[in-house]
Amino acid sequence: MSNLSAGDVRDSIPLFRSGCGGSSPTSAHQLTINKCKVQRACELNEIWHSRFPKIHWSNVVRNRDYICFIAEYDDIAYASAIWSSPVAANRLKEGKTALELRRMAIADDAPKNTASRMIGVMRKIIKKTLPHITLLISYQDTEVHQGTIYKASGWYFASKNKGTSWTNNNRKRNKEQSLSDKVRWEFRLKDSPQTNQE
Repeated sequence: MSNLSAGDVRDSIPLFRSGCGGSSPTSAHQLTINKCKVQRACELNEIWHSRFPKIHWSNVVRNRDYICFIAEYDDIAYASAIWSSPVAANRLKEGKTALELRRMAIADDAPKNTASRMIGVMRKIIKKTLPHITLLISYQDTEVHQGTIYKASGWYFASKNKGTSWTNNNRKRNKEQSLSDKVRWEFRLKDSPQTNQE
């Protein structure tokens, strides 16, 4: 991240306050959720995400599909999310028509239920913006999360995988941010062509 403060990154228009007097949202329904530039989503993720703060925008845009979101009130950001084609697309039956929630980061002062509401709104926007996407997936880090937001948002448990390293002797990578077990959650947007052919 640049030498901007967290407050600077959160503020969309620091020189042009929209007049809400610096008030904070008391309900997740007060948040406006829209698409945003990948660079902004990555900056916000870095200041909020406790487990996976590091993700460079160039690792997002090189995917076949990607889309990023921001939740704001009075032009101040309270949450961000980064979606892209699945990291392990070749291991998934619907890898080419799936979209993975790579990161979702929520500010400490965001209102209750921000994550659940944001997931519901993003789902609708993705369905309209990327009509070829059939399946949404996300990986829950079992050391720090219980999967509550996915259960509350109608996702279903797909599998649990033991945490393994992406580094091997042929290709060195940066040190992993987590090696804990992961639960994969899924939400079906529509039947895939492969499902209809079976």
